[in-house]
Amino acid sequence: MTSSTAAMLIVAAGGMAVAIQAQFMGLMDRSIGNAEAVFITYCGGGVLIAGLLLLMRGGNLGEWCSVPWYALTSGIFGLVIVGSIGYSVPRLGLVASMTILVAAQLLTGAVLDHFGLLGADPRPLDLSRIAGMGVLVGGIWLTIR
Repeated sequence: MTSSTAAMLIVAAGGMAVAIQAQFMGLMDRSIGNAEAVFITYCGGGVLIAGLLLLMRGGNLGEWCSVPWYALTSGIFGLVIVGSIGYSVPRLGLVASMTILVAAQLLTGAVLDHFGLLGADPRPLDLSRIAGMGVLVGGIWLTIR
């Protein structure tokens, strides 16, 4: 298996995990509230990764200061992601919420790639990429209309 095939399978698994997590977050939002659901989600993930890092004897944590300062805010964005998913799923449904999430990711990713922002390697938009995104955005519109 090539590394790009492995990467595609891993990201597909991540996409499936996002949908399942979104459903679970929606269930918790309905029962206990959004902030509480985000807290439980982050605590569960925090405990798991802490255990893994202990097994790895800290991994590369000592190198955190070599990371650009703005990359250290990723946890804040994680809270926004998890909170927005938990809030939107019980109100819009899983498919609509995931569709809007993917559309926003697609457009933001295209801007970051095109301009090489926030440490991204520049990947300029060309006609075929714009056409592909147009097809995806059309599909997104059809899904949520």
